[in-house]
Amino acid sequence: MNVSIVAGGAGFIGSNLLPHLVTEGRVVLVLDNLCRGKESYIAEMNSSSIYFRNTELSTVNETMSAFEYAKTLGQVDEIWHLAANSDIPAGVMDAHVDLNDTFMTTFALLEAMKSYGIGTMHFASSSAIYGDLGDVTLHESIGPLLPISNYGAMKLASEALISSAAEAYLGRANLFRFPNVVGVPATHGVILDFINKLASAPESLEVLGDGTQQKSYLHVSDLISAMLHIRQRNLENKVEVVNIGPIDTGVTVRWIANQVISRVSPSADIVFGIGNKGWVGDVPKFNYSTDLLQSYGWKPLLDSEAAVTQAVDEIAKQQGF
Repeated sequence: MNVSIVAGGAGFIGSNLLPHLVTEGRVVLVLDNLCRGKESYIAEMNSSSIYFRNTELSTVNETMSAFEYAKTLGQVDEIWHLAANSDIPAGVMDAHVDLNDTFMTTFALLEAMKSYGIGTMHFASSSAIYGDLGDVTLHESIGPLLPISNYGAMKLASEALISSAAEAYLGRANLFRFPNVVGVPATHGVILDFINKLASAPESLEVLGDGTQQKSYLHVSDLISAMLHIRQRNLENKVEVVNIGPIDTGVTVRWIANQVISRVSPSADIVFGIGNKGWVGDVPKFNYSTDLLQSYGWKPLLDSEAAVTQAVDEIAKQQGF
């Protein structure tokens, strides 16, 4: 039986990926320290093919032990690396957060893959690796890459480490670079933040920045579809770098705030902050090219507006509205 190890699999993206892997007839071992994920997300699937192990993936010894356990489940042939710190401001306040939860998880997983002879990694990277290039269209070959957050820096460092591992012992590595992903189960993000703010203060919504920040938003269902599409391709390159995103220029934070208010608290006023950044390390605007992915025969079902609209309703229901 083929086994997929999903690092960080009890979180938002992982919990959406797991059912697809099970449908393929795979056994899935989820490794997660539950800093944001929840074991209940896995339990709700009620699948005998999914196993969970609470693991501190930034520690080589714990990761090695988890891989040893995975051997008892079948033949491990791929690693999905979704483990990372997703709180960018937290990483700005304390660089150890991104170092441990994003980069050291990559280091430990690669060490275990080398020891156990596992040759394929699928890595959840980020548009944050590009930095703030303003109106310049972000494509896979652009450079130099100058991230402006510790989160982006550790994602980029992880990409570099994976690339070097591919030269030495990996057979294949897919580096998925994607923008803001929305949907449920929501554990973080602007939509959840807005809904929670309105839950505690329904009369007004405080927005970080002036609301002009404009970004692409991808629904998690489209993200999973794209990653699986890339995974099934027979590629010549050992390392495949692909932007995943919608085919549009995105939506503003002001627009998102209005969608959330309309759904959750129609009479609320919006109180904007100052400047076009919500926090240190925030990229206020970017244009994302998905031409390469489209050339592979994949397009999203939802654009940014549709993805956010659907996610607002999904997350509102999750939060009891």
